Amino acid sequence: MMISQMNQSQLLHWIDMVSFAVVEITEYLDTHPDDEEALKYFNHYADLRRTALRAYAQNYTPLTIDTANPDNYWRWASDPWPWEGGDC
Repeated sequence: MMISQMNQSQLLHWIDMVSFAVVEITEYLDTHPDDEEALKYFNHYADLRRTALRAYAQNYTPLTIDTANPDNYWRWASDPWPWEGGDC
């Protein structure tokens, strides 16, 4: 399913999955920094994560400061979080 076809709950779940992959491969790369296949895997999932976070920020609310509106960075902290009874 394409990100543009996901509802809020599905997109949040996708962000969780790709974030898990990024964290796990980062830990592997800490001990295997020369593994080029692992680095490709990391780059792929890091790109998927960035794309998903941007889509979530654009359609709902930013989950991280780096996806917040640069004209109003600090508003992101006052929007309701998904676990605070949002539309998820």
